[in-house]
Amino acid sequence: MFRRFKIREHERGFLFRDREFRGVLRPGVRWFADPLRKVRVDVVSVRDVWVRHAELDVLVKSGALAKEAEVLSLADTQRALVFVDGRFEAVLRPGIYALWKAFHEVRVELVDAREVRFTHDRLATVVASASGRELLDAFTVEAGHVGLVFKDGRHEATLRPDTYAFWKGMGKVRLVPVDLREQVADVAGQEIMTADKVTLRLNAVVTYRVADALQAVTAVDDFRQALYREAQLSLRAVIGARPLDALLTEKDAVAQELHDTLRVRAGNLGLTVVALGIRDVILPGEMKDLLNKVTEAQKAAEAALITRREETAAMRSQANTARILEGSPTLMRLRELEVLERVAAKAKLSVILGDKGLTESVVRLL
Repeated sequence: MFRRFKIREHERGFLFRDREFRGVLRPGVRWFADPLRKVRVDVVSVRDVWVRHAELDVLVKSGALAKEAEVLSLADTQRALVFVDGRFEAVLRPGIYALWKAFHEVRVELVDAREVRFTHDRLATVVASASGRELLDAFTVEAGHVGLVFKDGRHEATLRPDTYAFWKGMGKVRLVPVDLREQVADVAGQEIMTADKVTLRLNAVVTYRVADALQAVTAVDDFRQALYREAQLSLRAVIGARPLDALLTEKDAVAQELHDTLRVRAGNLGLTVVALGIRDVILPGEMKDLLNKVTEAQKAAEAALITRREETAAMRSQANTARILEGSPTLMRLRELEVLERVAAKAKLSVILGDKGLTESVVRLL
């Protein structure tokens, strides 16, 4: 006829009679007349902060939990951050929740998810939790980059390097990282015909950086590929207007014209061209042989010209010396003695002096 239920200090009991909720039983012993076995008491522990029950919605609606539990009913646009005893516990999605406050300090922060970007002073902790990973999309913008945020196709914000989080299910959110550092693009293997119909192959290098991140992302589908294409067109326009000789002798002027041409085109893409240079000029085999022969002939002609100049200078010097010696017999004799001295130093030399002639001349010199 009677049934006895004991509720301990760390417990509460949910009383049901004939499957209808009648109230919450606090600690103590309870007796109920139950001849038909229609009384049910579900005993739960309040040490577990979460109120877990199959009929939680009925318990919350009755209002019986309001005194001892934190009751939440979150709409579709709401989320909640739960902190238990000062520690982050979970992020809650829309729904009904109840948390016991008897053994724990419970604090709840309600968040409007219509503000798609989620900010919090403990963002890293929230994002790292299991419930945070389930409800939030986290992005990290690295140093030297910016992040462009698009919501439902519209640009919402430009973010500096940091970690960011956005609520899932509140629109299509996309974050596009853009590198603002200087970058290098190789424009290799470009076959171009010069103005004098010589086909050559060029390898160029473009150094650039993003000046306007939003324009770079929205102006074209891929600004790197667009810059590569514009560099190709600039090479063909500038190289194709010059003969081969001018190209080989005016490399600096060609590079400057290429830079000026590409800079204007890159500016329309939100890019700044820092430098553009021609790294290699590769000529066809027969043209290379021909140029080698021309260079060889030029160098041979230069060498012959220099030789003739030196010979002419030597002959002019000898002529000047002859005129001087012709006007001074004594100087001529000294010259002869210098020659004899050099010969005597290198070999055995016997000098035979006659009665007159050379003997008298030597005596007069001495």
